[in-house]
Amino acid sequence: MIHRWMMYSKKADFDRIAEQFHIDPVIARIIRNREVVGDQAIAEYLAPNVEYLYSPWMLKGMEEAVNIILDKMMLQYKLRIISDYDVDGVMSAYILYRGLLRAGADVDYYIPDRVVEGYGINEEMIEEAHEAGINTVITCDNGIAARDAVKRARELNMTVIVTDHHEIPFEENNGVRQYLLPDADAIIDPKRVDCNYPLEEICGAAVAYKLVEGIFERRGIDKHELYPMLAYVGMATVCDVMPLLDENRCFVRAALDLLPQTENEGLKELIAVNDLQGKQITEYHIGFVLGPCINATGRLDTAMLSMKLLMAENRTEAQETARQLYELNEERKRLTGEYTEQAIELIETSELKYDKILVVYMPECHESIAGIIAGRIRERYYRPALVLTMTAEGLVKGSGRSIDEYNMYDGLTGCREYLLKYGGHAMAAGFTLELANIEQLRKALNTQCLLDDSDMVPTIHVDVPMPIQYANMEMVEQLRVLPPFGKANEKPLFAEAKLKVASARVLGKSGNVLKLTLENEAGASAEAVYFEVDSFLEDIRNWFGSDECDQMLHGWLNNVVLDVAYYPTVNEYNGLSTVQLNIKYYRKHEF
Repeated sequence: MIHRWMMYSKKADFDRIAEQFHIDPVIARIIRNREVVGDQAIAEYLAPNVEYLYSPWMLKGMEEAVNIILDKMMLQYKLRIISDYDVDGVMSAYILYRGLLRAGADVDYYIPDRVVEGYGINEEMIEEAHEAGINTVITCDNGIAARDAVKRARELNMTVIVTDHHEIPFEENNGVRQYLLPDADAIIDPKRVDCNYPLEEICGAAVAYKLVEGIFERRGIDKHELYPMLAYVGMATVCDVMPLLDENRCFVRAALDLLPQTENEGLKELIAVNDLQGKQITEYHIGFVLGPCINATGRLDTAMLSMKLLMAENRTEAQETARQLYELNEERKRLTGEYTEQAIELIETSELKYDKILVVYMPECHESIAGIIAGRIRERYYRPALVLTMTAEGLVKGSGRSIDEYNMYDGLTGCREYLLKYGGHAMAAGFTLELANIEQLRKALNTQCLLDDSDMVPTIHVDVPMPIQYANMEMVEQLRVLPPFGKANEKPLFAEAKLKVASARVLGKSGNVLKLTLENEAGASAEAVYFEVDSFLEDIRNWFGSDECDQMLHGWLNNVVLDVAYYPTVNEYNGLSTVQLNIKYYRKHEF
């Protein structure tokens, strides 16, 4: 894929920052590129600590929610938590359930079945709760769009507290938005326009944590009892792709400290079954190893299984449940690969390939993996992608993933006449429609789309132009202050132009690693690796010819010259530690 290379040019007194905080000016520049500005913000970034967490009372609706819950507890009313079925929903439910139990509440929980019941609280769940003698329903990671369900609860004289973090639904007339809040007794959502919480982009589990924190404070319970729950908030923050800056950085840093020593039997066994026991757990392991196992239950089974894992009281139960989650995730990976290939074939062999908004209908695809496949398609084509599947009820469900240049929630709002139900935010959304409306939706999305060709060329942002000789062990050590990496705090990119590829060797049992020796005009050399061997060699042949590619592979004199964007890492081999450049992007150097 062609990329647009952009060099950050943000200004600051990098030498002063470096001297004050005892970091290299290069690190100061990277931090500024992440929009971390001001001495206090820099100090918090470099040493994220739970002491920097914001007060729960800064969230609009917190006072009302806490007062209601405490009143209900005093009157010994029954409470029910209803959450979402993804990692954020499961963690939200667990935090709320454990917290309310500790505070003395009579509480239970329910997580909807993705396939049977779909996303969010509905009227049937309200009626079931009423029949079970539930007085108060507390939503987490959902509810902000559940106007009908909340209305039904009020008709039954039930109390509803909504805790959510999703976009507030709205209607737009003559360019003016009217936001549509449910008629709940209390609503906590940092995206409320009347909420002044300092960080809008926190996950549902963070909101749940704040609610429990407020309850603990009012009940006189030591807040340090709540500290272990930050492991679950941090996991949800990573898996729900929240920006890893500000308070979110504190959540994730705490989780990385807590997970290796967790006392939760279920988490212990999930870590063990994924061969992470005794190893340093990183944000990568949360987002791509542990989190997907929890997500897999909501996709191919029921997320109540993930709650069973977290609630396991003995090792035997925990081991059995962790194994079930692991196997479900393996099946999820198999299905995802199969249907991603099918989706690509549908696009490449039809008029879809000319669309700016890709709407792919695969009726046989399991609806639970539609969002993952949409993400894969978006990555491949760098276009907003929506994957649609057929449900057992004869309706079509879809899940979409977007690019930075396109607000998917707004796009669907503009086509809501074709939808039965929809929700989400700028980068991801879910929706339901009639089979007959698929083509109308596709045409309407593309007709209303304002993307131009330049918007569909992904941009890579280079933090610092840095000659390879400066990517040394000292620099690698300095870089250790930057993780956890993720959205809004991406792993930094360094770049140097006009690097000769002195040699390239294919390594690995499956030939999936390319080891290169790079040389610059100053005569410095560095070892580097790249992990997409076939595409790299194809590019070299296309740009320089097969003879030059062969000479490069033999380590002979050649004319292969590239611009390279990289990240320096440490390679451990035979007890020796050396710096190795991990190549992220490359392009032919134009003389």
